[in-house]
This record gives sequence, structure tokens and C-alpha cells, in this order.
Amino acid sequence: MSLVKRRKFRTFALLVCVITFTTLLFSFTFRDPSLYFFKYFRLSDSFFSKGPCSCQQCVAELEGDPWFAEHFNLSIHPLMTRENSFLSEETFKWWQQWLQSERQPANFSEVVEELFQVIPDDVLYVDASPERCRSCAVVGNSGNLKRSRYGGLIDACDFIIRMNQAPTSGFEEDVGTRTTHHVMYPESAIDLDNNTSLVLIPFKTLDLQWLISALTTGTITHTYLPVRARIKANKDKVLIYNPTFFKYVHESWLEGHGRYPSTGFLSLLLALHICDEVSVFGFGADRYGNWHHYWETNHLAGAFRHTGVHDGDYEYNVTLLLADKHKIRMFTGR
Repeated sequence: MSLVKRRKFRTFALLVCVITFTTLLFSFTFRDPSLYFFKYFRLSDSFFSKGPCSCQQCVAELEGDPWFAEHFNLSIHPLMTRENSFLSEETFKWWQQWLQSERQPANFSEVVEELFQVIPDDVLYVDASPERCRSCAVVGNSGNLKRSRYGGLIDACDFIIRMNQAPTSGFEEDVGTRTTHHVMYPESAIDLDNNTSLVLIPFKTLDLQWLISALTTGTITHTYLPVRARIKANKDKVLIYNPTFFKYVHESWLEGHGRYPSTGFLSLLLALHICDEVSVFGFGADRYGNWHHYWETNHLAGAFRHTGVHDGDYEYNVTLLLADKHKIRMFTGR
């Protein structure tokens, strides 16, 4: 055997011995040899683990953000079902007597039972997994949407959440054409197409009774204001904002500021709890500091900010903080 071949053979034999010895050492010293390897190279254990979703950044990721972890509570589901419809005495008092008080409310449990004979009693949006990446657009009604050309970005999302009387017709280039969820209350109700989920925010038992009536007999025409007797909506896609979740938003996220949260902020928190990526459009003032709706020219429409019902400034600051922490993406016009 030539000198060169002998040297190659010795090198190969030495390499085999080193690998064998190292493997045996690791197998006796460590339960998982790979742990030592990655610790040595200072790679995180999360290198191999999956996050709460498959998006680049996941809303539900709590690690490294104590403020968000303190406020975010996935155990409270945003939508009401028969199973979670029971309200504690404290929650019922806050919801029924503090928001929009009724003098002689109907029996809440009986109304809920009647309601779920009209609409489905399904537990939805509990399918979060490391394989899911659900993108959502929360589309507010701010005048900063005018000439924004955000329509394509909005329509590209999986869920598109709009609110109150927001129109799309005539504003498609700026606000998009699709709507998957439309959040409203009786006094702001509009007709919806057959593919859109109506999300009702109830402020009192009468609001649930109104919904039953609006989808069936049309007998209720007044709450604290005149309301539509009937609305067009797909009964099989109607959802109810959970009063317990409503209170959680007010206390945990707004720390009691304002009498109760605005529809916009309630819609944003709904998205944080059912989506993996959240993009926010049409929140805040326009470039000139005016608070008004994109379909209106009335610059006095922002007078609601001074009524004390909602603390618009506090809500907006929390929204900006969520954006700063990369929990949402904010689009504030061009």
C-alpha cells in the first residue's frame, strides 16, 4: 500500500473513531444530543418549534411582550353561543343597566333560547393552529380612506370586517369590494348580501329581541331610537358579540375609559381574537386632522369624540401601541 493511501486510510479510521466516540458520549450524557449541539451554537430551541400560526408574525404570540400578554385573554370567546351565554351577575349588571338601560327587560335566558332557534348555535373560529395563517382587514370609516387606493390590499385579506353604515359602492378603489363580516347594532343596521356575516353588538336584551324580530316578524320598530323593522341578512351567518367579551374589552384593553368601547375598537378586538394577521384601515383623522366618514363631507361628524360615550383618544393610542408592537399593521391614508 502506498504512503498516500495509508495516510488516507488512517485519516478515515480516525474520523470514524471520533464520530463513534462523540455519539456514544452524547447518548450517555444527554437525553437528546441535538440539545447540546444547538446550545453550543447558541441557537434557540424555537428553531425547530412552530409558533401559534404559520404567518411571519402571529397576533397570539405572547412571548417577549408582557404588556400584550397581560391584556390578551384567549379564554374569553368574542362570539356568543348557548354554552357561553351565561352572564355573571356583575357582567349582566354592567351590560344591561350601565350601557343602555331598559326599564323592564325581558328574561335574558329565554330571549337567548329563542334567538338560537332563529340563528345557528355554532362555535366558530377556534381553529387556530401552527398551520393556519388567517389574514384580516378591519376597515374603519375614517375620511383618511379617500384617495387611499387601499381597495386591492383590503380585498386580498381572508376576512374583511366592516362596521355600521359603511358603503363600498362608489368607493371600491379606496375601500375594496368584499365584506366577510359586518359589525352593527340595531340603530346602525343595514341590509347585507347573502355571503356576509352580520355581527350584532347587543347593548341590552332588547337588541337581541330586535334581531329576532328583524329576521322574522318585523314587530319591533323602536329601541331608544326608531330602528328598521326588517333587514336583509343571511340567518345562517348571523353572529352575536359576546357581552362578556364586550366587558373584557372595556376593562382590560381600555381600563374603563369611556362609557363603553366604540364599534371600531370592538371590531379590532374581534379581529385580534379570530385572526393571525390584522391590518387596520380607516382609523383616526384624515391628513387635515378632521374626523369624518369617507362617504361624507361633513367635517363635524367627529363630534362624537366629545360626548364622553367613547374615549376616542385613548382607543386610538391603544391602537397605535398595538401597531408599534407589530400586533397589527396600520394604514392611515396616502
